[in-house]
Amino acid sequence: MKENSALKKRVGIWIRVSTEDQAQGDSPEHHEQRAREYAKFNEWTVVEVYDLAGVSGKTVMENSETKRMIADVKRGHITGLIFSKLARLARNTKELLEFADFFRQHNADMISLQEKIDTSTPAGRLFYTMIAAMAQWEREETVDRVKASIAVRAKLGSPLGGPASFGYEWKDKKLIPHPKEAPVRKLMYELFLKHRRKKAVVRLLNDAGYRTRKGARFTSKTVTRLLQDPTAKGIHRGNYTTRNGQTNQCSIKPESEWYLHEVAPLVSEEIWNECNKLIDESYSKQRRPAKKPVHIFSGVVHCECGQRMYVPSNSPKYICRSCRNKISIADLDGIFCEEIKSYSLSPEAIANYLKSSNSTANEKERLIAIQREELQRIRKEIQRTYDLYQQEKLDADGFSKFYAPLEEQRKQLEVELPRLEAQVDILKVNNLSAEEIASQASSLYDHWQTMQPEEKREIIEVITDKIIIGKDEITINLTYSPSCEDMANRWRKGWDSNPR
Repeated sequence: MKENSALKKRVGIWIRVSTEDQAQGDSPEHHEQRAREYAKFNEWTVVEVYDLAGVSGKTVMENSETKRMIADVKRGHITGLIFSKLARLARNTKELLEFADFFRQHNADMISLQEKIDTSTPAGRLFYTMIAAMAQWEREETVDRVKASIAVRAKLGSPLGGPASFGYEWKDKKLIPHPKEAPVRKLMYELFLKHRRKKAVVRLLNDAGYRTRKGARFTSKTVTRLLQDPTAKGIHRGNYTTRNGQTNQCSIKPESEWYLHEVAPLVSEEIWNECNKLIDESYSKQRRPAKKPVHIFSGVVHCECGQRMYVPSNSPKYICRSCRNKISIADLDGIFCEEIKSYSLSPEAIANYLKSSNSTANEKERLIAIQREELQRIRKEIQRTYDLYQQEKLDADGFSKFYAPLEEQRKQLEVELPRLEAQVDILKVNNLSAEEIASQASSLYDHWQTMQPEEKREIIEVITDKIIIGKDEITINLTYSPSCEDMANRWRKGWDSNPR
């Protein structure tokens, strides 16, 4: 009996059942029992079981169980491997053929129960190659079916499996603003319009304690991608990217394959377009945006021919380099001062100011609520990390690794919260009645000529769209889209520093 036992073939059993198959009752235990019965019938000894239940068959070579099986074959621990069918061993033709070559080199057999394959014979090897090719073909067919279903789901506006863009979330198969992320996404556009530099936006967001969905610090690449994503202005693109299965690189599909759907916007189309115009200009020039000009009307003064007007060195005039049209700096300052008097006192401007004030205050209060909740979460994480360290479940290196970024974010949030709360206080204090706003606007007009150039420049940037200088007339196009915080601060600078 001992001699017969020693001569018995030593085999291993390979089990790989997908999660979907397990859900349908095709259990790993069933496959193992089937293989054991087959080995028993052939008087083989089962010495190992390699369990890859739930592992994808796309690639299995790097799996720990695969490496263990290969090591057992190399040392002669097993001389055969039993599996239920080829698709359970691997679904990649290249890997299947690599398995066949490996087993032949080590005089070990591969036994597929469903296909009745024995690779020790020439016929078995030929049939094995044919079946392996069919398995790969079946996988490609599945991929094609998945791609087709993606296009259908994209056309319907349904989720495609990936995460929603930062600032949004999928709910009931609809893309809606995320209650915590949406205010932060909107803040990105506001900061970029104000500072015109992506790195400044990144620094301000991180220093204020804001983090990505995964808890990481924001980067220029992330901020740029989010600024350029049209979802924020209410246009969600579906089926517009594809990923290379081998390199894992993402690329943009032709626009003809895209599907566009309307969603709730986070910013106006005008704000989105202005931000992306600045980004496109910075790319085309391949240089950083220029520093803010010294002259208070630079950038907003245009000649009637369409060209911008500039102040040459040591010149008292804005000049068009194209048609040599010109206007005195002092004259333009006086004309603008008269324009803001009638503009600031208009009922429509005052109503817009009040509306803007309430809206901005509400947005700031939403950010405060989000930051308070995040600060509470960070404090709990810090305490939990400290408890693990005290219980010696975390060594010093591990404690430092987790504690340091949490502590940094805690400090940033504790600095940012009072700043936001102060902004809301200022907004509410300055949310004045129409008569009070009119009074302050009048004060701005009264003190315009005594204000510092930097103070004038800030106000011009906020309320001026374009100034067009003609031969016989001057057109000043003013807008009323400042945040009330900016206007309140800038107006207050004008009259507080120059009391009547």
